[in-house]
Amino acid sequence: MKFYVWLMRGTPLLLQLIFVFYGLPIIGVIFQRYDAALFAFILNYTAYFSEIFRGGFQAIPKGQYESARVLRLTRGQTLRRIVIPQVVKIVVPSIGNEVINLIKDSSLVYVIGLGDLLRAGNIATARDVTLLPLVLVGVIYLLMTAVATFILRKVEQHYRTWR
Repeated sequence: MKFYVWLMRGTPLLLQLIFVFYGLPIIGVIFQRYDAALFAFILNYTAYFSEIFRGGFQAIPKGQYESARVLRLTRGQTLRRIVIPQVVKIVVPSIGNEVINLIKDSSLVYVIGLGDLLRAGNIATARDVTLLPLVLVGVIYLLMTAVATFILRKVEQHYRTWR
């Protein structure tokens, strides 16, 4: 697990996308473009999410577990009723950051030939010889991240008031 996290966090997502789509076929593992992008994103982001949740679990004081033991709660009850609600409350802001990064990282799929906003903007810029299409692409990304930020703030508020 540590090696996997180190590998995924230590190499660029762009390289991972290229490796999955162009490198794996050399050993007989072939993906369609969309599936290759999805697979690479999943591999990359699970490494980050695993570290976020690891940190969340480590933030729970040992006294919480000891108190649950005194109350004769089973390990499952302790996790379900005491630990996981606290972990979720702790990790929601970090997960929000990763969701925003995922939205922006989706622009990298152009390297394997998938159409995306950035690719469309580049084509329009080259065709029209103006930067306006790229400005519009930036505005669209800003709108998408604004919507995601709004939703994530609502989730954070829910957990902030949740006891």
